Amino acid sequence: MTDNNDNLKRFGQFKLVLLGDSAVGKSSIVTRFVKNSFDEYRESTIGAAFITKTLDLDSLTVVKFEIWDTAGQERYKSLAPMYYRNAQVALVVFDLTDLESFKKSQKWIEELKIQGGDDLIIKLVGNKLDLQDDVKFNIIDDDIVNEYLSILENNSKNSNKNIDGTSMKVEYIKTSAKSGENISKLFQLIAEDLPVEKFKVQTDEYSSTREGIINLNQLKNNYNSSSCNC
Repeated sequence: MTDNNDNLKRFGQFKLVLLGDSAVGKSSIVTRFVKNSFDEYRESTIGAAFITKTLDLDSLTVVKFEIWDTAGQERYKSLAPMYYRNAQVALVVFDLTDLESFKKSQKWIEELKIQGGDDLIIKLVGNKLDLQDDVKFNIIDDDIVNEYLSILENNSKNSNKNIDGTSMKVEYIKTSAKSGENISKLFQLIAEDLPVEKFKVQTDEYSSTREGIINLNQLKNNYNSSSCNC
């Protein structure tokens, strides 16, 4: 960016996809981020859900996330590439109390390494941190996750895909969609990692996106209710 734009508001629009096993809390993370609410008895996502959220990264930078929340059931796995294609950000979510869901998150990351773009931002999210003090649950130790990430980074650095010697960095963060812990921090970290060159000077054409909360499941009903009957 040139110095002439230093005092102008910048706008960036980015596609973000959530991947992970069923019942790890992907939809709850989105709901906490977008609406700051939590539904204890939320039904599983069917196929995928789409919603947007706009936030101010700082006084001059506006970020709009187009969020695709994919279903975790095995029968929907074949649809996932359709949703993560051309995504700039991927959140791979697992349940901190479920080792099997962590193993499946590793498979998602392996898939993204092959199918995702070279500049794809990946965050590994261990959800349900609110259960860490509950004696009925065993929380996956940080050492286990960090060891995996270290191996992942080394393997990526030595792979043929990264001929320049760079390595794939996947940042790990623990969250609780139920309590809201680290949810805002997660998306703030994502926003800070977004490439500066993808932002444009904000103009009037972006003003309608400022509120930026759209639920496709309600779009049809909203359209019908606003239609003229004359």
